[in-house]
Amino acid sequence: MAVICAFALTETLEPGDQAKRTVLIVDDHPVLRRGLTALIDFESDLIVCGEAATYPAALEAIQAHQPHLVIVDLELGNRDGLDLVKDIKIRHPLIPLLVLTMHDESMYAERSLRAGAAGYVTKQQLDDTLLIAIRCVLTGKIYMSDQFQGKLAIKYLERQNLTPNSPLVNFTNRELQVFRLIGEGRATRQIAEYLSLSIKTIESHREHIKSKLNLDSASQLAHRATQWVDNGGMGCPSAFLF
Repeated sequence: MAVICAFALTETLEPGDQAKRTVLIVDDHPVLRRGLTALIDFESDLIVCGEAATYPAALEAIQAHQPHLVIVDLELGNRDGLDLVKDIKIRHPLIPLLVLTMHDESMYAERSLRAGAAGYVTKQQLDDTLLIAIRCVLTGKIYMSDQFQGKLAIKYLERQNLTPNSPLVNFTNRELQVFRLIGEGRATRQIAEYLSLSIKTIESHREHIKSKLNLDSASQLAHRATQWVDNGGMGCPSAFLF
């Protein structure tokens, strides 16, 4: 059974015992990559060995550098970061992955772990929390915040009571992505352009989501998605009332 590192983890890698651990950063924002590089390179036991801004570039960089750890953003332009996590785990099963994203844990943390990530940190935690997570994952453990550990424990204890309409249970990764974008106020055409998909494909996802939530109209879908996003992506969408 994997060991979970809580937020209060104090264990660190001993810089005198081994050479620096190498980290590869995958994020499509150059300013953030530079900031992460500065933060990590300041540590005596860590060093950034490479970076990538796209899905294909990430696979090439990992193959070239063979890092000890890869930090992955879930938003890579029109590509789904969860797909990249799965792909990397297939190609490089021994390289641990740490997801770093703007999305709240309640929306994507569990999906990230299921995809193969060993930890999940939000971009609001670009401080000692990130460094704690990096060292935790590098020691072969799984990192998640105390808050998410509590939510995960409650979820598993009450799993038999979960409604089948919960997106964390019944939505595909793409449907959850579309649902979130609808909740952020984006129109079908905007979502299609953002994800580099056809309008017809987005409309199909919308219909599937409506069916899973037993909704009759686009306005009901927009209202439900907005409520869910405003609630921080927590709870079951079918539980929100009009």
